[in-house]
Amino acid sequence: MSRFLSRAVSFRRRIINATSPSTFQYLLCVQSQWFSVRYANSIASDGRSFTASYLIDTCGFSPKQAEAASMRVSFETRKRPDLVINFLKSHGFSRPLILRLIRKAPWFLRSDPEKTFLPRIEFFKSRGVSSSHISKLIFNCPNIMRRSLSNQLIPSFDFFRDLFQSDENVIKALEHCSGIFSGTRTSAAPKIEILREAGVPQSNIIKYLQFYSRTFTSSRPGRIKKIVEEVKELGFDPLKLQFLVAVHVCLCLKKSTLAKKADVYKKWGFSDHDILTVFRKHPLCMAISVDKIDAAMDFFVNKLGCDSSTLSKYPAVITLSLEKRIVPRGVVIQVLLSKGLVKKKTLLRILKLTEKDFLRRFVLCHEHEASELLELYQSKLDLTRKMNR
Repeated sequence: MSRFLSRAVSFRRRIINATSPSTFQYLLCVQSQWFSVRYANSIASDGRSFTASYLIDTCGFSPKQAEAASMRVSFETRKRPDLVINFLKSHGFSRPLILRLIRKAPWFLRSDPEKTFLPRIEFFKSRGVSSSHISKLIFNCPNIMRRSLSNQLIPSFDFFRDLFQSDENVIKALEHCSGIFSGTRTSAAPKIEILREAGVPQSNIIKYLQFYSRTFTSSRPGRIKKIVEEVKELGFDPLKLQFLVAVHVCLCLKKSTLAKKADVYKKWGFSDHDILTVFRKHPLCMAISVDKIDAAMDFFVNKLGCDSSTLSKYPAVITLSLEKRIVPRGVVIQVLLSKGLVKKKTLLRILKLTEKDFLRRFVLCHEHEASELLELYQSKLDLTRKMNR
């Protein structure tokens, strides 16, 4: 063994002596870089391993979720993430909400809460926003904690406060989309002006921005102007809220997608005129999926015996939940029809009633059948709940 080692050392010396100084320095540099990379990778690997363990043990992540999150955020000690969690607790966040927020935005755990979160939270409080509203706002729009206070949050809040005339309305819009607080004067203002020039009342613009702000802020002004003109040509009245709902649907969907949905309606007997009538009455009937349209129409036509002309008068029912509203009430209606307790022409109106009114007027009022109808109705609802678990 000693002879082998002495030979190896001698061979290594001959190699070094035979190598020019410049070449030898190059080999040492390459070797040094290789060890640096190995060390850095080892540290990164250890960091990701610690991060994944923390996310699993402290935040309730699954191993798969933790692995995915640790590719976007990593830390080697629990000091910073613990600081973030304790900060959120001290500002009214419940533990379940904190864990859901971290799953949604793992980058929170790398933030400096006093420097990043506190100034923004204090700003919203100074504008009269309650702690419960702030926690809801941050959960719905985590990226709002990355927005610049001076360049985005303050001027944007002021802009929408003037438009909406109340802090509450501003918060309602924010809960749907924090994007409205990004580049407001250069982005939202010209788009709002397009709606005003089209004759849309200020009150409707406010409602639209509160519920459809995400679509509005993500669309280019040129596209919005084009869609507004097309919706006008379809016969929508800019003075009515349905005009803006139609604009929203057309902004969300490509023309090819709208054409596919129109084809499904045609399959069930709708003419081009029927489809236009339905769209004018309830634009959201084109916002639901092709499968949803097909399934709802199948139930209405084949189970309840409705035709396209009847459905075109009540298009809103097509957009109702098949599992939670249409099918449970549909089976009750079928029983009532078979016993002559309701008229067929009232079918679709029944679907539009509130839960309380439906039970009062079409279940509990029938003394002899009430228990049977209620049990049937409840069984369908229970089945839906089990399927959605």
